[in-house]
Amino acid sequence: MDRVLGIVGAGKLGTTLGLAASEADWQVLMCDIAPAEVVAMIVETMVPQAQLVSLPELVARADIVMLAVPFGLSGQLDYSLLDGKVVLDPMNNWPAVDGDVAELHGWTGSTTALIAARNPKMRLVKTLNHLGYNDYAADARSREVANRRAVAVAADDRGAGELVAQLVDDIGFDPVPVGLDKAKLLEPDGPVFGRWLDAASMRQLLLVSAAGSGSDRR
Repeated sequence: MDRVLGIVGAGKLGTTLGLAASEADWQVLMCDIAPAEVVAMIVETMVPQAQLVSLPELVARADIVMLAVPFGLSGQLDYSLLDGKVVLDPMNNWPAVDGDVAELHGWTGSTTALIAARNPKMRLVKTLNHLGYNDYAADARSREVANRRAVAVAADDRGAGELVAQLVDDIGFDPVPVGLDKAKLLEPDGPVFGRWLDAASMRQLLLVSAAGSGSDRR
């Protein structure tokens, strides 16, 4: 049976991961909050195997819904559609792009915790945010290659985490499962962000970092 990845966002990250997933035999659906004619041109050029659909159709058909819009625009999405869905959050807050985000005033937890609060019925997974979009093309390796680059997969829902880990594996990286309470460690100021690590090194670094922080706040 075809596995379906629905990507909300046709920017650099969304199109790069869409192409990687389609080449790994996932069916890819895409939508965006930008004007439809602009999105259609981008998708046709960057992810020719993908199908451009509406957000409700994407959510209904996808096994995984990836939210690949800028974090500052993510509040515009209709989270009520995502009840019970496996939702992949690869977003980071970039002040130069996102501007002033009121939700982050005084906030010390992860951005993922804010996303989770928008619909607690989502089966949320944090991953694919601690590498650059270009790394997903440059560093992908088949599973037969020893010591592939690792990608952390943070989830509290076991089934959701396993499904997203399969996607990570299929696009050429070693998934490292961790709890969703480790999501902040994957953000731009976290210990694994932007680093080339194999799975064993990532597990060790996340373990040490979590112990040293004294708190695993999301």
